Amino acid sequence: MIAFASIALLLLVIAVAIVLWPLLRRSNSPAFGRELSNLDIHRDQFAELDRDLAAGTLGADRYEQARSELERRVLDEATAPVEPPPPVASGKTVPIVLVVFIPLAAILLYLHLGNLQGLKVLPHPAADMSSITADQFKEMTAKLAVRMQQNPGDAEGWKMLGRAYRAMERYGEANEAYRKAVDLKPQDANLLADYAESLALTAGRSLIGEPTRLLDRAIQLEPRNTKVLALSGSAAFERKDYKAAIGRWEAVIKQPGIDSSLAQALQKGVDEAKARLTGKPAASASASAAAGKERVTGTVSLDASLKGKAGPDDTVFIFARAAAGPRMPLAIVKIKVADLPYQFTFDDSMAMMPEMKLSQFSEIVVGARVSKSGGAKPLAGDLEGSSGTIKPGRSGVRVTIDKVFAGP
Repeated sequence: MIAFASIALLLLVIAVAIVLWPLLRRSNSPAFGRELSNLDIHRDQFAELDRDLAAGTLGADRYEQARSELERRVLDEATAPVEPPPPVASGKTVPIVLVVFIPLAAILLYLHLGNLQGLKVLPHPAADMSSITADQFKEMTAKLAVRMQQNPGDAEGWKMLGRAYRAMERYGEANEAYRKAVDLKPQDANLLADYAESLALTAGRSLIGEPTRLLDRAIQLEPRNTKVLALSGSAAFERKDYKAAIGRWEAVIKQPGIDSSLAQALQKGVDEAKARLTGKPAASASASAAAGKERVTGTVSLDASLKGKAGPDDTVFIFARAAAGPRMPLAIVKIKVADLPYQFTFDDSMAMMPEMKLSQFSEIVVGARVSKSGGAKPLAGDLEGSSGTIKPGRSGVRVTIDKVFAGP
């Protein structure tokens, strides 16, 4: 409120100054200005006589005669009485009226046409996402969904809603929001890539099928788009088109200013694709010696207090993901409750995508979830547990499924 008022006042002052400046600098001595003008004319006439004499177009006798006549005229004008100029209004009325009228008109127009409620708007909640709780985020998403029903032609709004649903792992609703956004902006390469990624999350992280077709459209629109190239390379790798994967990933790596961590991840993917293309092992001796540093082993068990809530045929997902960064699992195993307790091992060979491996992250989390529906999407009533933050290379990690998932 204070900032708005200060800026508005400054703009008013500038506007008034622009209008008043020409009025205030008008000359108050028209007679004096006329005398200066006559003097300039006479000075030019003397100079012209001198030039004619020097050029030989005017004789000495004629020169002296003309100069004497001009000097007499100057003398007559200098000694003539100066008539006082007619009285002129002081000119203060108009500036005073403008000083009062301009601010008053601006304020009245704002009161009539402006949005007074806008002065009371709180800071945008997205300004500090770290302070937003899960419940607040859900409430904001619900309000955005209502707004989009009222304004279905807002492509940016649908894109924001899709991202919100994806963050909440509500992939079906995210896909629908992205589809509507793409219908409104079919030439937006980044939007096509977001839609493809969301569809892949729904299909068990697979980019085969519709996600690939969306990425092909996106790459035709923006052949050098970093995200499109990276995802398109992953899709090519997944369908075993290693040559295409190498070309797309290397195109990203060669771009100036590319993030170093992304470049390293893609380079590992390129090395893996080349190894599969040629049939030669990609890992060097030093990499093989360090293989243990990218492996995590441990045990998943079901807490005794929850055994009555899980049937032996219920599906259990055991996964590793980055502690900070993408929520997409780096590796995943699917078993049954009857297999618990279960000894798990995760390493780089189990990566969901070659550019996202355990060894590329300094901290990870191992989690386990009993899915009552058997689907990858968490639902209320599922059972879950987590290892907490650990470093790759740990062995003997214990994960106990000891909580009931309250719902998204």
